[in-house]
Amino acid sequence: MPTAPKRILPILVLAQFAGTSLWFAVNAVMPDLQQQMGWQPSAVGRLTSALQLGFIVGTFVFALLAIADRFSARRVFLLCALAGAFCTLGALHSVTSFSELLLWRAATGFFLAGIYPVGMKIASQWFPEGLGIALGWLVGALVLGSASAHGIRALFDQLPWSMVMISVSVLAAGGGLVLFITIPEASNYSAGIKKLEWQALSCLWTDWRVRASVLGYFGHMWELYTLWVLVPLILATQLAGQSLSFAAFCVLGIGATGCIGGGWLAKFWGSARVASLQLCLSGLCCLLAPWLMAAPLPAFLIWLALWGLTAAGDSPQLSALTASNAPKHAVGSVLTLTNCIGFAISIVSIELFTSLAKEISLATLLPWLAIGPFFGLVAMRPLRQKQVT
Repeated sequence: MPTAPKRILPILVLAQFAGTSLWFAVNAVMPDLQQQMGWQPSAVGRLTSALQLGFIVGTFVFALLAIADRFSARRVFLLCALAGAFCTLGALHSVTSFSELLLWRAATGFFLAGIYPVGMKIASQWFPEGLGIALGWLVGALVLGSASAHGIRALFDQLPWSMVMISVSVLAAGGGLVLFITIPEASNYSAGIKKLEWQALSCLWTDWRVRASVLGYFGHMWELYTLWVLVPLILATQLAGQSLSFAAFCVLGIGATGCIGGGWLAKFWGSARVASLQLCLSGLCCLLAPWLMAAPLPAFLIWLALWGLTAAGDSPQLSALTASNAPKHAVGSVLTLTNCIGFAISIVSIELFTSLAKEISLATLLPWLAIGPFFGLVAMRPLRQKQVT
């Protein structure tokens, strides 16, 4: 297909950043809510799991109905960005009821299924060549978007917590509108499937190349979102207040650098090697937790920065490998189903680790996150060997 206009990738990155700002909107204001509502520290884990569960249901439905491959991806992105923004405002309205808040966060997660994987689908339409670089920028936008609520909280410490949720809602809606208005349909978007093809989705376990990258992604998902949920608790051992919010934004946000830098390295090393290197380094960060949790503040922050950099940085290369090897007419559905399973794994991990954190010290608990990166490294071995030969 013709070369994509230069504006496409920046606009897509901006829209992905804006849409995914909904992800941790409540997490960023949890200290205020806990103080005002008297909620337990475990509430943040339950709210995150509710959003992840909504995302799982959304991705399953989107994959089952082949939404991203049957309809205009940019239209799906717009509608889901608007719906996600509405759900976040609904959560703000119902914040005094924890059960209602859980439902609104689950609904937000459902519509995020039409933002994150659909954004990758749009990228695969416009950038069939150099997809690893494009997805590096795109997933970097997801990471930065997920951290943005913490950033707003850090920059505007005196801002009422309700304004943080309103701000990300406006940001998400604006991102969907900008993408829809300024990015035209890719010339190949109508080539998608008209109904679900189980054979196309079965490539997750029948095609060794797709299976290897998908299993690597599952290992990555065991670690990433649990780390992001635990970051404020980890930082609270040495920081507080505005400093904690700013550090949380930096630890989450630096993952964008890992995504973009990994995309650049993939041009020279290949996506399989880059993803494997980052899985190895993030796993090492897990294992170093017993020594670095109590380290002097500079070493403590460098450790968390490296962990944030590498825990997220492997994601775009794993997705690029999956998108490149999946059936071309069903890329959107394959990516969506992969996200569905991966986020189901993240819920198990989040619930397990946040529950155990009540009884076990973080220094003892965090090394067990290394199970995910180790599993991913083993699963990716066939792709590394094939790349060498």
